[in-house]
Amino acid sequence: MEKILKIAQKGDEGIRLDAFLSASGEWSRSRIAKLFEQGLLRLNGEIPQKLGLRLKEGDRLELRIPPPEPLSAVKTQMEIPILYEDQDLAVINKPRGLVVHPAPGHGADTLVNGLLYAMEGELSGIGGELRPGIVHRLDKDTTGLLVVAKSDRAHIALSAQIKARQAAREDLALVEGNLRADEGSVEAPIGRSPRDRKKMAVLPGGRWAKTNYRVLERYKAACLLWLKLETGRTHQIRVHMKEIGHPVCGDVIYGPQAGGRIKNCPLMLHAAALSFAHPASGDTMRFEAEPPEDFQSVLERLTSL
Repeated sequence: MEKILKIAQKGDEGIRLDAFLSASGEWSRSRIAKLFEQGLLRLNGEIPQKLGLRLKEGDRLELRIPPPEPLSAVKTQMEIPILYEDQDLAVINKPRGLVVHPAPGHGADTLVNGLLYAMEGELSGIGGELRPGIVHRLDKDTTGLLVVAKSDRAHIALSAQIKARQAAREDLALVEGNLRADEGSVEAPIGRSPRDRKKMAVLPGGRWAKTNYRVLERYKAACLLWLKLETGRTHQIRVHMKEIGHPVCGDVIYGPQAGGRIKNCPLMLHAAALSFAHPASGDTMRFEAEPPEDFQSVLERLTSL
């Protein structure tokens, strides 16, 4: 069990215990509350009575961080939309709501679990037990195309293409409001949010990221965009669209707090096209997938307004 010691300085006087610990961005308040409930938090050697205690200069806070719960990737039978498959790779059209690889809360219902059942013994081992064959990922509520490696050779080659930006992913997104230009780009560095470690944000010290966009259709309160990524940062499209004031419709994390002007819609982000060189033959491969029915029904609703 990892032990972490924090000492309150002169400027920390009067700050709530939980606010002091969460200010570093290492732990959320909910995580701190859970450690407190488990008796893994000490204030000057004693378990504090409550998290709302105000600190004094010199107070010593000790956190005991338990190791993560072990996860194992089990085989689970499920329907996986496979668009293409050969001895080296498979291209999947991921449905909405499907998590890509096991994580706390998702130990047996992920894409990896389904692939282990459907392709037993045929996935690359480079990603380890929890991510076999996974070269890149999509968010849980993002739909669309991703490629899975079935051999270590294919995994290495595909990963190298992604790193060198030789593989290309293109997305469809419905965003709030009306962009002035018919096409353009967003170039802004992205890093982990210091306020919420589960979120990403545009930060001066973040990693360089660039998203190109083209307007396909203009609606009364939204635009349908075709986007091409020049980098593959976590939540890149969602963060960049928020940064320019046009968040992706249905985005409950980066969208407007009131839900935006386009109501009752899922996350309107779909990985519509994927291209790369085949790791064995070198042939250029390109795949396209139409957005799911719930995505298209929102567009039909907007067209009728």
